[in-house]
Amino acid sequence: MNGLIFLISAVAMAAALPTCFAFSPVQHARITTTFVPRSRTVVKAGGFEWDDPEEAFDQGVDNPFKNPSLMSGEEGMKIDPARLLGPRLNGSNLYFIGLMGSGKTSVGDVVARRMGSYNFLDTDSIIEKASGMKISDIFEKEGEEEFRKIESQILDSVHAYVRCVVSTGGGIVCRRQNWAKLQTGLVVWLDVAPEILVKRTEGSDSRPLLKDVDPLQKFKDLMEKRGSLYAQADVRIEVTEDMSEEDVADLVFRELHDFIDNNPPAWKQAKAKAQEDGLDWVQ
Repeated sequence: MNGLIFLISAVAMAAALPTCFAFSPVQHARITTTFVPRSRTVVKAGGFEWDDPEEAFDQGVDNPFKNPSLMSGEEGMKIDPARLLGPRLNGSNLYFIGLMGSGKTSVGDVVARRMGSYNFLDTDSIIEKASGMKISDIFEKEGEEEFRKIESQILDSVHAYVRCVVSTGGGIVCRRQNWAKLQTGLVVWLDVAPEILVKRTEGSDSRPLLKDVDPLQKFKDLMEKRGSLYAQADVRIEVTEDMSEEDVADLVFRELHDFIDNNPPAWKQAKAKAQEDGLDWVQ
């Protein structure tokens, strides 16, 4: 059968994507976070007057792990650090990468649910809904290369959305063009040892790359091939056998908050540098 018929058209993609959210919005305990409005500030930098970008992009939320008071709500209610991550991301997507079985889908779903303001998308699920076929069937009938083309097309459409946690296929990092889309958001690598992955995927018939091979050796081969690509992620989470999905999600939130602290946007770096050098970035 001609592989081209399985390339998902824009129309099919548009029809499939809205129904591919892994969960319906759930009602969480209402937590009110108050952001104090600030008056418009005009700053001078390099002799020009313009609006301070901090007022447009910085919502005044700090790293809760470095400022525990942020996690204390009204009447002693504890605020989940996940709820404070969304405002700091300014709508940027989160992309989970890693080998099959690493927990991208399950952890990604937990992360989105706890954030509250983000939706969860799974590229494999979108492909199956848009094509009407299981991933294993696409691999069998069309081959891995054809599947990777479809996967790239799906990513092209998904990355245009904002405030999404996206679980990707294990091989999505292998195509250079995909990185241009992944890097529009923050990329999280769930790094799991091959020995653990073997246990997690044992008995599964939905993993085409594990069919008729030694699973442990296959995982080792894939890690050798893709390890340097996964390492390009913004955040690396080393997952151990005793960690639950919630444990992994907790670590994801901590590492992302720290990453944002350590990688401020360019305008904020420029402002700090100007002030440090005594330039006229003042009111």
